[in-house]
Amino acid sequence: MVCARAALGPGALWAAAWGVLLLTAPAGAQRGRKKVVHVLEGESGSVVVQTAPGQVVSHRGGTIVLPCRYHYEAAAHGHDGVRLKWTKVVDPLAFTDVFVALGPQHRAFGSYRGRAELQGDGPGDASLVLRNVTLQDYGRYECEVTNELEDDAGMVKLDLEGVVFPYHPRGGRYKLTFAEAQRACAEQDGILASAEQLHAAWRDGLDWCNAGWLRDGSVQYPVNRPREPCGGLGGTGSAGGGGDANGGLRNYGYRHNAEERYDAFCFTSNLPGRVFFLKPLRPVPFSGAARACAARGAAVAKVGQLFAAWKLQLLDRCTAGWLADGSARYPIVNPRARCGGRRPGVRSLGFPDATRRLFGVYCYRAPGAPDPAPGGWGWGWAGGGGWAGGARDPAAWTPLHV
Repeated sequence: MVCARAALGPGALWAAAWGVLLLTAPAGAQRGRKKVVHVLEGESGSVVVQTAPGQVVSHRGGTIVLPCRYHYEAAAHGHDGVRLKWTKVVDPLAFTDVFVALGPQHRAFGSYRGRAELQGDGPGDASLVLRNVTLQDYGRYECEVTNELEDDAGMVKLDLEGVVFPYHPRGGRYKLTFAEAQRACAEQDGILASAEQLHAAWRDGLDWCNAGWLRDGSVQYPVNRPREPCGGLGGTGSAGGGGDANGGLRNYGYRHNAEERYDAFCFTSNLPGRVFFLKPLRPVPFSGAARACAARGAAVAKVGQLFAAWKLQLLDRCTAGWLADGSARYPIVNPRARCGGRRPGVRSLGFPDATRRLFGVYCYRAPGAPDPAPGGWGWGWAGGGGWAGGARDPAAWTPLHV
């Protein structure tokens, strides 16, 4: 054994050691450690990693390339024995493993298994192809290239097309701890929005006078029309460059996530299926909503699904309907008289009495489910004027996919 070890040499030993680590290291082995990136220059020159400036943008269900290339300052250095590693930043001091490659050995971790692979576009390409993008994939990724004692890294930010929506459960406003806000968003087909996503939504016109948790643990709310009950007419609580006249993001800072309670700002993205309004011959109580949708091969839509259908599929219907959380809402793309105001948005009637109040229902049909046959339960079309009672085959309508 001693002779064999001496015959291998330091480079081969290094590669063999990383091969063992690649196959045996647990997926969470890098969690919780502070990442220190350094470059050691030797006679062969340092390794240099280059990633795309700004961010790359995709949507749920899409395929995206996280670009990363590397080269050596000394051209004589080869690409053999290079370890490529992708990690995701989960907070400023913690990373989670995504993908590792050493020569022919490749391994993806956790939810990235079966979805992540190297692009492999020639020597020096460390770009990662990520398929079937999920909401949880949003965030910053680090591409690290290591060759013996030399290493360098670069960051890539993955952004998603989508919509931010405020949320509170039936129990009322300001009832959610940080962990409860995370669960509430997940139950409504979303994730907690980031500060960047809320800022973009504010720039797009979002105006909401109730504070909510964001994914970084801060509590904020967007104001486009400054008024006294919503943080005053401006001042120290505003952000976004709008000043007193234009409102901004009112920011409570980072709050105690287990003791303090607020609402939530959630984020969702493109729908793989579609939302439709089902108008039965008679409106139904909440208990009849699930049965009505199930008869059409669908489920009662979640709040995030209705917001995504409104924003990304242009669903427009001036009729309130039940949603899965027991609320009643309706989406307006083209504001008009008696449809809840002059601005586009998803109107909410709150949480009506589940047994006494009667509505239609918004349903969500997953991809591959058959379209309902005309007749029986009626349909409501996304166009606003609409049709019902089987007057038009719903299969003839194709939603806009973004």
